[in-house]
Amino acid sequence: MNTTPAANDPGQPTPNAERPITSVDLPTPSVALAIGAHPDDIEFGCGATLAKWAAAGCRIHHLVLTDGSKGTWNPDADIAELVRSRRAEQSEAARRLGGRDEVTFLDQVDGELVESVELRSRIARHIRTVRPDVVLGHDPWKRHRLHPDHRHAGFLTCDAIVAARDPHFFRDHGVTHHRPTHLLLWEADEANHAEDVGEFVETKIDALMAHASQFESTMKAVEPADLERFAVRIRTRLADLGRRVDRPAAEIFTRISDL
Repeated sequence: MNTTPAANDPGQPTPNAERPITSVDLPTPSVALAIGAHPDDIEFGCGATLAKWAAAGCRIHHLVLTDGSKGTWNPDADIAELVRSRRAEQSEAARRLGGRDEVTFLDQVDGELVESVELRSRIARHIRTVRPDVVLGHDPWKRHRLHPDHRHAGFLTCDAIVAARDPHFFRDHGVTHHRPTHLLLWEADEANHAEDVGEFVETKIDALMAHASQFESTMKAVEPADLERFAVRIRTRLADLGRRVDRPAAEIFTRISDL
């Protein structure tokens, strides 16, 4: 079985092995906010890390930017029903990770996400309202990325952190500015940080399995046996990443801490 991730696999692809991982395990944050382009991106990108933190008492929040309406290979799909299904799947996935708060959806059209000032304002307001210690999101600088929503989501996240932290951005919010302590970017080519997730790999897989509408298109699971092969790929990938930091399994990120 080929378990080597391709360049555009979601979440935790193989990074530049020559770049050293210089830090392992942040202190458990009180509040974490993960920002994903689509339903399921957060589970792929940092699901095990969120599960670990939630188990330790962190409040985890999901902010999903698009409606997931392109997430099927069926040309005759009922798109309104697909959107409803993906919202329900995402809420269930967040619950399986240990989330206690409602998932927030910005309902932008899948595939048409843009880096507008209006969207930057909405995300910055959410950061100011939730007040996370750690923000997690897509790395917008990943090379050879095909999906524009992942790229735009990453830049929106970075731009919104700048806006949220500084008091003179979006004064109309009526919410006190907030500066997170850390930003963790998944899908990073040159990761510098790892989270030990050895006890939470199965929780991540369980949360991914909540996204039943994505079994065929994203997980390449047409037959029931394919789901186990998908789970093996996730276990193998996180174990490979764990070996880089002498842990049973890891999720890795680019860490930016001087925000």
